[in-house]
This record gives sequence, C-alpha cells and structure tokens, in this order.
Amino acid sequence: MKKLLGIVLLFFYFAAQAQFPDPNAKIFDPVKWSYSSEKINDKEFDLIITAKIDKGWHLYSQFIEEGGPIPTSFKFSPSSAYKLIGKVSESPKPVTAFDKNFNMEIAWHKDQVVFKQRISLNKPVTTVSGVLEFMVCDDQRCLPPAEVEFQIPLNAGPGVGIASESVAPDSSSLAPLVEDTASSKDISPAVPALVSEKTAAESSLWAIFIAGFIGGLAAFFMPCIYPMIPMTVSFFTKQSGSRAKGIRSAIIYGLSIIIIYVALGLLITLIFGASALNEAASSATFNLLFFVALIIFGISFLGAFEITLPSSLVNKMDEKSNQSGFMGLFFMAFTLALVSFSCTGPIIGTLLVDAVSKGSYLGPAIGMLGFSSALAIPFTLFAIFPSWLKEMPKSGGWLNTVKVSLGFLEIALAFKFLSNVDLAYHWGIFNRDVFLIIWIVVFGMWALYLLGKIRLSHDSEINFLSLPRLFFAMFILGFTIYMVPGLWGAPLKGISAWLPPQSTQDFDLYSNTGTTTAKAETSGKKYAGLFHAPHGLDAFYDYEQGLAYAKTVNKPILIDFTGWSCTNCRKMEASVWPDKEVLRRLREDYVLISLYVDDKTELSQEEKYESAFSGKKVNSIGQKWSDFQASKFGTNSQPYYVIADHDGNVLVPPQAFNLDVNNYTKFLESGKIAFGKK
Repeated sequence: MKKLLGIVLLFFYFAAQAQFPDPNAKIFDPVKWSYSSEKINDKEFDLIITAKIDKGWHLYSQFIEEGGPIPTSFKFSPSSAYKLIGKVSESPKPVTAFDKNFNMEIAWHKDQVVFKQRISLNKPVTTVSGVLEFMVCDDQRCLPPAEVEFQIPLNAGPGVGIASESVAPDSSSLAPLVEDTASSKDISPAVPALVSEKTAAESSLWAIFIAGFIGGLAAFFMPCIYPMIPMTVSFFTKQSGSRAKGIRSAIIYGLSIIIIYVALGLLITLIFGASALNEAASSATFNLLFFVALIIFGISFLGAFEITLPSSLVNKMDEKSNQSGFMGLFFMAFTLALVSFSCTGPIIGTLLVDAVSKGSYLGPAIGMLGFSSALAIPFTLFAIFPSWLKEMPKSGGWLNTVKVSLGFLEIALAFKFLSNVDLAYHWGIFNRDVFLIIWIVVFGMWALYLLGKIRLSHDSEINFLSLPRLFFAMFILGFTIYMVPGLWGAPLKGISAWLPPQSTQDFDLYSNTGTTTAKAETSGKKYAGLFHAPHGLDAFYDYEQGLAYAKTVNKPILIDFTGWSCTNCRKMEASVWPDKEVLRRLREDYVLISLYVDDKTELSQEEKYESAFSGKKVNSIGQKWSDFQASKFGTNSQPYYVIADHDGNVLVPPQAFNLDVNNYTKFLESGKIAFGKK
C-alpha cells in the first residue's frame, strides 16, 4: 500500500523532470535519525529513536487514520533474545490540523521528536534491529515515503544505555525533487500537501461558528427563553447587593452557559470520533438519521409536541442553583439549559447535525460555542445596562411565530439529507423536480402562515400584520416564486448547491442538450444509465473507457472527481461550467470523465477487489473511484479536476473548488497547450 504511493510519486516526478529539467534540483534529506537506549532494570530497556527535522519540514506522526498520508511506523525484527512491551510512544505531542486534501485531521512533528519502545531482554547482550518508515513534507512539497534500517546494541551489564551513531536515510529511497516550485509550474504531480494550522478548514469552522451564533440568536427569541430575561437580570441587579456584584454574577452566568453547551459539543465529538465525523457527509446511514431528526425537530416547532427532559433532572438542577457563589450561578445556567430544552433542543440538534455532516472534528464544539455565545451575551449586556430592558419588545404571540418559522425551515432542510441518500442509491424518487416541489410547498405555506392565512393550535389571533412580519413574509414569498422556474429547468444558481444535479430534472427547457453527433459517437457508455452530466455534456463514467475513447479522438482527458452529496460540486457545475467559454472548451477540447466517489451501486463480482492502497475491500462504484483518486492523486476531496494525457500522466496542476471562471478557463487552456506539446 505504502510502496505504491511512493512509486506513483516517483513516476510523476521523473515525468516532470524529463520535460522541465531544473539545474537547481537536489536530493532533500531533511530528517536525521539517531538511536540510543536507556536501562530501566536488569532486564528492561527503553529503545530511544530520535528524529531531528530541518526547519520548515514536518514528519508525520504514527497516529494517522487510514486514508491520510503515510504515518511513521516501526517494524522490529523478531528474535528470541528480546520481547517488546507495549507500543512505540512519541514525544512531544504532535501538532494537529485539518488537511483539505485528505479531508481529515492530520498530526505531525517539527524540529525534533523522540520515539520510545520498551523491551525485555531474554539474553544479557543482544542487538535490536528493524526498519522504520516515515514521510516528510514542507509547505511546498512532500517526499516519498522512505525506509531506514537501524540497529541498537544492548548490554544488561552495569552502566547505562549505549548510543549508536546517527544514521541517515539511504539517498536512493528519496526522489530528487525540484526545490524551486516556480520553475516547475508547467507540470506538477498531485502529491499530498501538508497544511498548516491556518488552512481552508478555518473558513469551514468559522461558517459553523456563525451558523451556531445565528441559531443562538433564534433561540434567544423563543418563548422558553425571551420572557426569562427580565427576571434573570432582575435577580442579578437586586439580589447581588450592588451593581458591580450583579455584573460579575451575570458574567459568571454567561460563561457558565458557554461552558455547558461547548461541553455538549465536545461530548458529541467524543461519541462519534474523528473517523465517523469525516465519513458522515457521504454516509447513507448518517444522512437518513439526520433527515429523521430534522423532521422530528420541525414538527415539534410546529406545535405537534414538545421535546422535554425528565422533570426530576430539571428539579435537581434547580435545587442546586440555590447554592451561593459560582456553583449556584453555574447550576442556575444549567437549569436554564434544561428548562428551555423544548425550544432550544431542535435548534441544537440541527446545528450538531450540520456540524457532524461537514466532517469537522471540532465542528460540534465550535457550533455550540457560537450558539452559547449568542445566548450568553444578551444576559450579560442587559445586566450591565439594565435600562435597555425598557426598549425590549414585550413578550407575546410573535414569539410562537418565530418558533413555527424555524419549524418550516427545519423541515425544508431535512429533505437535503434525504436527497443525498436517494442520489447515492439511485432510488429515483427525489429528483430535482420533486425536490423543488417540496420546497415550493413548504416555503409557500410558510409565507401564507406569516400573512395570517394559516393558523396553528398555539397561535393567537392576528388583528393586523406588523411591518417586520409583512416584510419577512414578502421575502419568503419572493423566494418561493424564485424557485418556480426551476420546475422547467432554470438553473437557480442561488440555491444550486442545495438542489439535486440538473441532470436529474425530468422536464428541462433550459439546458443545452448538446449535439446528437457527439452522443452517437459515444453510445454504449458504461454506467450511462446511472449518471448524467450537466448542461448536456457528453461524459464518460468509467476511467478506462473514457481514456480509450480519448485516444481515438486525440484529445486530453478531464477527470472530474465528484459526488452526489458534494455541495461544492453542484456549485461548480451551476456557477462555472455554464460559462460559454468554459462549456465550449469542455465540449470541444476534452473528453470528460466524471467519477462519483460516493455512489453506492455494487460492482459485479469480477470487478470487486482489495485495495493495494488502503487494504480495504472495494465493493461499490463509489469505493472504486475513491480508491483510484486517493491512490493515484493523493487526495480524497471533491470536487477535484485532473487534466491528463492518454497514458494518464498529469499535464497541469489539478484544480479543486474555485468559483473564479477566469481561473477555470486558464486551467482548461493550459491543459490543452500542454497536451499539444506532447
């Protein structure tokens, strides 16, 4: 598995060197290894393996899950002279960050790391030998995995451990890589890129935080919380004895709210684990559970029932809130969280569902940080400025209107998750037309509700429409009308990322169907009954078949790694591909090969295999193309676009999600030029 990745990297590099020789090319040797031992007692030793890492380089940790880069590993030669005790430890704790290429948390070390393996001797004098494997990267390049043999002599006699000489990796195991990346920009192998702490994942975490904050603001205006603000603030200002103590109590109360909800987010992370969070976005089971959860939350907000916690738990927390000092305030905040659960529970559930589905390890905690901050800040501010309470709108029926509105929104969002499963398993139920009909009905009913044309059981009578309610109703009604042309195939770019692909549209008057000649030339395509390219493009859905056709028409291939549940893929197809110049180049200059990495269609028995890259069994179409992308191109994120020649060699640096049309046009142009030079 690991050897294959190294071979692929070496192959890409030498292909680039043949076309773009660089006089500054050099062999990198950024890690120096040294070995020693420390005597614990007459029989036990600690083997100490130290890696000194050049500045700017990073050595991957041992603790990286499958699907990521090659972790550091140790293989000790079996011998009757000693026995290993436990596993290899590493110190210091590795740096971790989200890698957008692998779509997972990656751990690495910089400067220096010490590995230790405890060992028990059966003979007083012996030599422990073995092989270590490692991989290093800097911000511009990664070196292929390298193996280093080592020997550590041990003597159980008097004295301490014996340090061995420093051993450097065999130069032949490392590929000479181009040091100046600017000079090799015409062709670049796709290798795993180590990202620093400031990665693109930060934008995703910020989005989760903002969504959580908005959710917290929505919860603030719910019937379970909003009426409690004057009473709570009054407690701080009157019971504390002085304004200063009241402000301090309010701050502690606000911080307690944040601690409680962030702890909930961390608990979700611990329950699911990093691996499950990364797989959630494309998992049918997760998406079905999310759909059911959101439907239940939505119906609850509409007034069918309330989701509450056991009264015994609420009473117990309420009793503890009578304590003085910090603990009393903490349990007072805990009581608020429990009492308001019927209102906040569905919002919290929706936020956690969204965070988990994004696959971010810290997502649930960050979402709860945003949610709790939006709840805590008003309580604190009103305690500091109690005169503001006079300006607050009085409680009333409008609070239930907020609650019901969130119910409509959650029901609409639920169908996105059900659509993901429908697409992956080819049920053919929730195509684009049906999905739009459901949304038009839900949002249309929401608009009628806001206009007072529909009343639910918990609603009070509306004598007139307030201006905020009227304007919001106009916005929802306008959005509903905006979706109607989509029933006839209008692209609806504003919400395209949420909709099923345009190709699932049954009745489409907008898309250019392409030429019949091109379709005739490529009839009988494999998997053509399962997939359909957007904008009438004539795509292949099998790599080998598409490559064979490209040779007959003498065109380069454009590999489109995509997925049914890939939101950014839909954005690219709706915002970038419809451009006239982009669409012309896709039709005339390339053979498009679209590979769906999350499709659940089972492969025929003869097509199933065990991956040489991951060691896992490949049983479905999605697993096949996911394994192909990870093993050949060192990434598993989508969308991912690769331009290659008839031998599968990468011609120009691959592209990921980027809504800049000019950038994509230049990408296609550079690929055509590179192919013409071959």
